[in-house]
Amino acid sequence: MASKTLVFFNNKGGVGKTTTVYHLTWMLAEKGYKVLAVDLDPQSNLSSMFLSDERMEEIILKDYHSEYTVLGGVSPISEGDPYQKVHLESISENIALIIGDLTLSSFEDKLSDAWNKCLGGDKFAFKVTSVFNTIFRDAAERFSADWLLIDVGPNLGAINRAVLISSDFVALPVASDMFSLQGIKNLGTTLQKWTNDWAKRKEEYPDKKGLSELPDGSMKPIGYILMQYSAKSSRPVKSYLRWADKIPEIYAKYVLGKKRIRSQQVEEDPNCLGLLKHYYSLAPMSMEAKKPIFQLKPADGAIGAHVEAVRKSHADFDKLASRIVEACS
Repeated sequence: MASKTLVFFNNKGGVGKTTTVYHLTWMLAEKGYKVLAVDLDPQSNLSSMFLSDERMEEIILKDYHSEYTVLGGVSPISEGDPYQKVHLESISENIALIIGDLTLSSFEDKLSDAWNKCLGGDKFAFKVTSVFNTIFRDAAERFSADWLLIDVGPNLGAINRAVLISSDFVALPVASDMFSLQGIKNLGTTLQKWTNDWAKRKEEYPDKKGLSELPDGSMKPIGYILMQYSAKSSRPVKSYLRWADKIPEIYAKYVLGKKRIRSQQVEEDPNCLGLLKHYYSLAPMSMEAKKPIFQLKPADGAIGAHVEAVRKSHADFDKLASRIVEACS
């Protein structure tokens, strides 16, 4: 199958976005897919989850560390030089990683300037704006990737805009609180604006025969993932349900553009890709072992009650991965 590019995006931080990308990468790999995890959050937390502290230090502390990070692909294009193949860090037979870089944030202004110049038909501006599309295509081909799972920072800036227009699909990790609802509203409005704005810019591209080389700009929303879910049987606090059951309507209205939907609870919403529970003490155990929660063993400290929690987490992520595959078909 052709590779599929899926961004996990929410302009509200702290909803478990990076953890979700990490675990889904491992789950899809377990299902036999070749997965390229792409860390485009300048904080580089996804890279830190995959790599040991020693390996991160070995890369980041080098004077020429950009040769090993996403900057190896971004910098040459932004400076008018030919594209250089981005480094693919091998994690397992079915997983590779494009390593994040704090310096990526310094490209916000260049990408913003290029975005504006595209309206004037500036061919170089289109090349800069399409930099992530170039990286994704090259990396997917070299790794024979089925999936590119992309982690981005929690903002609506120029970097994320360039990433989103170069992506096929978008998933929203959300929490059950007022700010996540606001994040859904912001994101839905922004995605539609970016789609329309990019379409206008493509009309100004001077080389009509080369339009196929530009990002498509489809960035189709496939649904949301409710994080730190509390099942009703456990009697969650009223405030949790108050916000959780508002999500279906807000998502349908602001992301899908549907004015009215039947009132429904989040568990019944077809746009809900999955409900991920709070795994509490398994999370730090996973970080220490450098493996996903659902692969923890007694040797990693997963004993007693943890054994059943590990089993349940496997079922949760297996179900979520299957839903995502279905939604992107």
